[in-house]
Amino acid sequence: MVDLTLFFVEAAHGAAEAHAEPTALGLNATVWVSLAMLLFLAILAWKKVPALIGKMLDDKIAGIRAQLDEAATLRTEAEALRNEYAAKLAALDGEAAVIRARAEEEAAGLVAKTEADAKDLVARRQRMAEDRIAAAERAAIADVRATASRAAVAAATGLIAERLDGSADKPLIDRAISELGRA
Repeated sequence: MVDLTLFFVEAAHGAAEAHAEPTALGLNATVWVSLAMLLFLAILAWKKVPALIGKMLDDKIAGIRAQLDEAATLRTEAEALRNEYAAKLAALDGEAAVIRARAEEEAAGLVAKTEADAKDLVARRQRMAEDRIAAAERAAIADVRATASRAAVAAATGLIAERLDGSADKPLIDRAISELGRA
């Protein structure tokens, strides 16, 4: 078993010596890649690619800055509009309170006027009723007087007819005629 291990170790060591890195002009691959990279970077610097990239980035930054400035301006305008509408809303609230107070005053005035008109109407109706009652009393009194007068005339006529006869009429008629002549 020792022989087998030794065999594998010697085979691995011999393979490493047999495999050598390729070189060109005495330089290995790492050096060539490094030189190519330096040449590439030199060409980029010579063609001013970093300046172009920087200019592109500066332009992009300027565009973003302009957008930010525009956004700030829009925000300021929006805040101004919000404040303006808030002030208008507050003014409208104040106007609404004034209108409400005025309406309540008008309603109170209308209620007071209606109550006064109702009292006047009741008083007028009461006076009219009292006037009707007084008129009815006067009519009743006049009717009673007329009835009493008719009864008195009827009674007087009856008494005169009973007590006076045709001969007693003549002196009364003569006296009435003589009084007419003097008047």
